[in-house]
Amino acid sequence: MFKFKRWKKKFLATISAAAVGFSLTFGTPAVASASLLESAIGIGIQGAALSAQINANIKHFNETDEGRQELYQSFREKYGVSDNPEYNAQLERVMANLTRGVAAVDPTIKDKPYIYFVSAQSSVNAACSMGHVMMVNAGTFQKITNEDEIAAIVGHEMGHGQKDHVAKGNKKRIQKIVTASLAGAAVGATIGGGAITSAVTNVALNHSIAHGDRKHETEADLLGFDYMINTNYNPGACAAVMQKFVEMSSKEKRSAMEKIFIPSDHPDSDKRRDAYVKKLYEYSGKHATAADGVVTVNKKTFITVAPSGDMSSAERSYFVLGNLASAYHKGQNKYDATVQNGVVMLGNQPIIAPVEGDEDAWTIADRLNAIK
Repeated sequence: MFKFKRWKKKFLATISAAAVGFSLTFGTPAVASASLLESAIGIGIQGAALSAQINANIKHFNETDEGRQELYQSFREKYGVSDNPEYNAQLERVMANLTRGVAAVDPTIKDKPYIYFVSAQSSVNAACSMGHVMMVNAGTFQKITNEDEIAAIVGHEMGHGQKDHVAKGNKKRIQKIVTASLAGAAVGATIGGGAITSAVTNVALNHSIAHGDRKHETEADLLGFDYMINTNYNPGACAAVMQKFVEMSSKEKRSAMEKIFIPSDHPDSDKRRDAYVKKLYEYSGKHATAADGVVTVNKKTFITVAPSGDMSSAERSYFVLGNLASAYHKGQNKYDATVQNGVVMLGNQPIIAPVEGDEDAWTIADRLNAIK
């Protein structure tokens, strides 16, 4: 038999901890006091009313302009705002380009445009909260120097936004936390506003920058790829940035790792990279793929890519693959590979600009013509 005292202690601990976990202020107390909660428990909480209260909080932040602005301002206050003009200009470009890419796939973006900013945080991180509120940390721009890779990161987050993953995840999580604590308790009068509303709001906000569903992560990856192929960004950047995270994770301890795409609730970065490579292979009409720095065309070795700058051979190879996939998808393989200003072209699609360590452009072009 469920004991009331034991239930009350568990309920208070759960809700109080959740409230403390994310102390943004929205005109209600950030932390629910034990005395108020005890009063609420004392009179009982109607389950249906609690569910309606949860839904109302989520709807406020996810659907109303007022709630979206509250969330936006609170993130800015909590995480700080970077005034770096280069980072801000880059985010403006990325969001403008990706917004067009999203619109080609999902026109509903016009109904709820994204609100975004560069936070002052130094870690590599980005998040899309409820209400299409987006933030990208300054540390992302510091350590991810290729704009196409930043676009791949942001496109993934926009996939979460377009499918309302955070709002859906919050609703399920809050209901599990609260209704599990209420199980077996006497249900009596309802409670509105005040302590429970504050606690529910804080639980929602705590989860609004956390990922917790691998199915959602996979869906966001696939959507991000679809957005990228409707922009001028290289779709190979999706696999390339995953390769970068694979390499970062091998060099740094997990506790100190940047956690943009690699928290424990995400699929492994190497598996996500391989899923993107599969998408690129399919996008190319099953003509091109890459692994371990080697790009193949029609199952024949095309090129072993040299490392360059802060890119490994493997990371850079996915950009070459992205260019090849785009060329095949757009029918540019009907034309000869040529060299223009030192860049290997297939039709009007750039494929690779050789760097030190690569073969010369004409050798690469001749081989592509032989196997394409």
